[in-house]
Amino acid sequence: MSLASHAKKFSAPPTDAQGRIPLIGLSPEELTEVLAVHELPKFRAKQVWHWIYHRGAKDFASMGNLPKDLRAVLTEKYSIERPKVITEQRSSDGTIKWLLAMSDGQQIEAVFIPEAKRGTLCVSSQVGCTLTCKFCHTGTQPLVRNLGPHEILQQVMHARDVLGEWPSKDNANEGRDLTNIVMMGMGEPLYNYANVAKALKICMDEDGLGISKRRITLSTSGVVPQIVQCGEELGVNLAISLHAPTDELRSSIMPINNKYPLKDLLDACLNYPGLSDVRRITFEYVMLKDVNDRDEDARDLVKLLRDIPCKINIIPFNPWPGSGYECSDEARIGAFARILENAGYDAPVRRPRGRDILAACGQLKSASVRLKGRAETDGAEATS
Repeated sequence: MSLASHAKKFSAPPTDAQGRIPLIGLSPEELTEVLAVHELPKFRAKQVWHWIYHRGAKDFASMGNLPKDLRAVLTEKYSIERPKVITEQRSSDGTIKWLLAMSDGQQIEAVFIPEAKRGTLCVSSQVGCTLTCKFCHTGTQPLVRNLGPHEILQQVMHARDVLGEWPSKDNANEGRDLTNIVMMGMGEPLYNYANVAKALKICMDEDGLGISKRRITLSTSGVVPQIVQCGEELGVNLAISLHAPTDELRSSIMPINNKYPLKDLLDACLNYPGLSDVRRITFEYVMLKDVNDRDEDARDLVKLLRDIPCKINIIPFNPWPGSGYECSDEARIGAFARILENAGYDAPVRRPRGRDILAACGQLKSASVRLKGRAETDGAEATS
């Protein structure tokens, strides 16, 4: 299936459940055009934009500098609400995971990871995933649909709501906890590139959410045709879910490698706009016991990446029910990382966050689907 066909088949709904048009996710030009049907002067669109992205307004009634009759029309025909929060879980390490319901009832997860000098929001791009990577919990949930640009932005805006990071009399919008965004949640961002790009452009817009592109990372499993396009149009940091140093091994755990093998993937990485020793690509490598964690695998990885300015994030496998994989032990992870470091690579071992609430890398899956699967398993056991 072509990317265009994929986008059409799994498209996000254009309106909410009440038939209202979402204003979140529209570019300034699109917002002006949409509101022009009401014969409004252009400055009204700028006011609405300011309320949405600078003040964090959740309803039109709060937009005090708009005429009352205009606010009534906007409320009837348009939406700027946040997703419904189904659950909020807080890990012992401070990580927060939200299960959010979109206007049509579909659910996704977003995760906020606080650290000493930054706070990172892991954002989803799809409901489910089509890639079926063997070690990823999200991959066991079939792809339902893409998220619209408004639904991607709503995750960031919801996090700002919870963290109290909209300007107010008591908050000059300084010292934010949410500083970084990673497109590493549910789904493959480059299979929903158009919507992801629209959302990230508003994130990066100084008059939008004002998050620097240097603080945004997009992670892909290797959708080669969109990698260079992403660099040219967005200029965000690129992370590649690699996880194996050979085509044979990678294809066995990541079926996408059959379509976009390592040679094609690495060629795209070499041509990523702005690539340099200062601005490197991050390669993610999950450590699976007795699968991809041998010294030989590390040495193959050194050879594979030798021409690409990069760092390698070593990720201890985060278990989930029924995964069938185990995490490599600490000694094995340490030995693997040392081979990479001795070859001159920056190879930090990522400290798992949010494991106790299934919020760590590779563990995200809509709770409704997770609970349904558990119920079916329990029912099968009861009748056996």
